[in-house]
Amino acid sequence: MLPGVYAPQDDTELLAEALREVAPPPGARVLDVGTGSGALALEAARLGAEVTAVDVSRRAVWTVRLNAWLRRLPVRIRRGNLFAPVRGRTYDLILANPPYVPAPDAGRGPRGRSLAWDAGRDGRLLLDPICRDAPALLNPGGTLLVVHSALSGPDRTLELLRAAGLKAAVIRRRWIPLGPVLRSRADWLRRRGLLAPAEDREELVVIRAERPC
Repeated sequence: MLPGVYAPQDDTELLAEALREVAPPPGARVLDVGTGSGALALEAARLGAEVTAVDVSRRAVWTVRLNAWLRRLPVRIRRGNLFAPVRGRTYDLILANPPYVPAPDAGRGPRGRSLAWDAGRDGRLLLDPICRDAPALLNPGGTLLVVHSALSGPDRTLELLRAAGLKAAVIRRRWIPLGPVLRSRADWLRRRGLLAPAEDREELVVIRAERPC
């Protein structure tokens, strides 16, 4: 994996578990948006899906190409912001593990390595566009799986997806210790009421949303 590319972590594994539960049939069209290392795209390809992976990072795109080549798995890779590279296409399954960490310096926007995790003061810089635009890319009966922290508003995600006509619910939860980034801003998160005074863990959630047939 090239330096600067987000390495698979607990959120990746939690979303992979949900992917395996959905078990897209061979030939299903799958989109992995914000693919990073391509771990989820490759998992979907192993299941026989027809996979497209998208990331805004050149390093991520080259990492996915290398990983797919090494594993002899067919994955289409496109560089661009969220759904822009696949406009006009539709999918049976969309996977999303976007940046979702609340950040105190949102006015400047994320920079450098923080592009992989920082997502505005409420952590929804990319979550809101995904909730807004993903439903139109789902085929009838299609599914969206998105993972993010409970710090960045799962209720808001559910509200937006349901407003778009999808059936949405939290299907997985997992508590993990605070990582280095969240530990470094724990006082700020506590002042904002996002973290309890003695809390030293973060809850991850996977939300599944389905478009009616």
